[in-house]
Amino acid sequence: MVLTNYRSEIGVFVALILYCAVISVLSPHFLTGRNMLNLFSQLSVVGLLAIGELFVLLTGGIDLSVGNTMGLSCMAGGMVMASTQNIAAGIIVALAIGLLCGVVNGYLVGYVGLPAFIVTLGMMGITRNADYLMCGGIGINNLPEGIKMLTKAKVLGINVYYIIIILLFILMGWILSNTKLGRNTYAIGSNKNAARLSGVNTKLATLLPYAISGLFAGIGAVILMSRFAAVDPNYGSGNEMNAIAACVVGGTSLAGGKGSMLGTFIGVVLMACISNGLDLLGVSPYWQGVTIGCVIIGVLLIETYSEKVRGKSKK
Repeated sequence: MVLTNYRSEIGVFVALILYCAVISVLSPHFLTGRNMLNLFSQLSVVGLLAIGELFVLLTGGIDLSVGNTMGLSCMAGGMVMASTQNIAAGIIVALAIGLLCGVVNGYLVGYVGLPAFIVTLGMMGITRNADYLMCGGIGINNLPEGIKMLTKAKVLGINVYYIIIILLFILMGWILSNTKLGRNTYAIGSNKNAARLSGVNTKLATLLPYAISGLFAGIGAVILMSRFAAVDPNYGSGNEMNAIAACVVGGTSLAGGKGSMLGTFIGVVLMACISNGLDLLGVSPYWQGVTIGCVIIGVLLIETYSEKVRGKSKK
């Protein structure tokens, strides 16, 4: 039963172990403590974005704006923080901007009925350019020093924010598996008409995942501000593809209704390990992009073939 229910997760986990084994042989620096900390730093922000992206993908939608929403949240929060030297005010603004962008996306998709791809593509353009308009293309460097404590604080030598991110994965995974919100999210992606006929408020159930995605973009913005104590207008750009890739590699279907938080977490770790391992081997960033793209397409091909085989076996 476990093998059947978690077939995708087990497959990705095996791929992760094999990849780590190969890279550890090719590069003795891969499994060092310093590199593991560096790896967790790399996957932290993408991991947060992937949590929210998973909720959206499960409904059969997509959020292309999540990376630039994080960038705009970072810029808005950073500007407030720099001008007031009030850390709490900056954090609240960053979270509010992320949530607002997510709610707007969700309203247009769920209540107005616009295609998710078009809505979030438009929001991506809005947030990307609003970011530059706010700062004139110039970064912010005078954030209060206290903001660094959010990511520098440690417990038993482990950064606290690593623990918080893992706890967020566990919490949101529990919500997906054990709450009405989670059940409605899966129901919308599996069969929207059937969900509506069974009494699900499909409009609200479509809006909420986008709101969650926006909120986690805001949380990612806070982590970025804390890590660098600065804000750059390029923050977040392109991270939406990394988040979507991590979900897909972790077994989430782009058609909706299929995926898990465990698989997404393993997918995030695998994608970070691939990028980190290729860095250690001195592979060009351009070839890294090619490699990651091939991995994504390969996973989709395998999943499509597996679905066809399972479909034939049931007949």
